[in-house]
Amino acid sequence: MGRFIYEGTTRIEVEDRALSHLQLVITAKLRRGEAFNFSWREDQSIGGGRTTVWLHPGSSLVYRFLGSRQPSINRRWIEALAFTANAPTGLYLVAEPPESSSGVKLGVPADL
Repeated sequence: MGRFIYEGTTRIEVEDRALSHLQLVITAKLRRGEAFNFSWREDQSIGGGRTTVWLHPGSSLVYRFLGSRQPSINRRWIEALAFTANAPTGLYLVAEPPESSSGVKLGVPADL
């Protein structure tokens, strides 16, 4: 389990693969100067509920991964997360959809 740390105080545990996908979506939006909400459900062990933070280009963010290997990236999951990030409700973690049948990976030309 990795960690997403916001402004040095707000921390959530996120599986490394999901955290890698969130990082790509968040980074893309912040590079474009876009601010947006990021929400998640808290674990019952800490009382449950939901937390929302306002992400903006000046936010202090840390992505801490437990594993050392970069996971493969599912383009469809990136698109699904980006869709939520662009909606009025803001970014939230959605289930990973199956990868496309073409086998195209993010950042890899289709002809390889």
